[in-house]
Amino acid sequence: MASSLRFSCAVPISISRWTKPRNQPATIRCIGWDPEGVLGAPKPGHIARLEFKRKLDKDSEAKEAFERQVQEEKDRMRKLRESRVIPDTIEELVEYFLDTEAQEMEFEISRLRPRLNDDFFSHLKLELGKLKFSVSNTQDVEDRVLELETLQKALEEATEAYDKMQAELITARQNLMRVLQSTDIKATLLDLVGENALNRSLLTLLDQNIASAYQGNQKEVAEYMEKIRGAMLKYITV
Repeated sequence: MASSLRFSCAVPISISRWTKPRNQPATIRCIGWDPEGVLGAPKPGHIARLEFKRKLDKDSEAKEAFERQVQEEKDRMRKLRESRVIPDTIEELVEYFLDTEAQEMEFEISRLRPRLNDDFFSHLKLELGKLKFSVSNTQDVEDRVLELETLQKALEEATEAYDKMQAELITARQNLMRVLQSTDIKATLLDLVGENALNRSLLTLLDQNIASAYQGNQKEVAEYMEKIRGAMLKYITV
């Protein structure tokens, strides 16, 4: 059964030199996934997305065009990802992240997390300190300070979120095994509720295992896990 969990609430950061106008602050967005409507009331834009989906379902040509555009964008990002060379030095790594498109930040942070260490952030702070106390306070210097401050804040928040997600993933794997191996599912779920461990991470991991079981033609296993999922939804907290 699959045991991986995607970093679904990354911190995509619009700081790329390709996308950010001068002197415009970065924006941080997080897109959640809500199977079965367990996260409560819809957020703004939810109705608009549903209406867009209905229009696509009715218009086959529009749907095909949209799917083609989505695939073209995926291909473009894949080629861009494959063409990039991971830098060797901290200085080059800073520029690498500054030149990373917003939608690729999640992937790059996951891939380069070991490089985002104390030495990296110390280098950022040192360069910022030199620029702020520079005798020549030009527009280019101000722009560089803004870029680095934005990058520093974004990466600190993103690495913290990534590390938290990894810790939750380990716990979710352990708890999922407890549930799947339990002879008393209800009692185990209640134990997890008492430990505040019955959460969205565990549900997402279970969903991935269900999908994997169906893909592997393990229908009975998938149906058994779906029953567990139904029981889990009665107690889950988010």
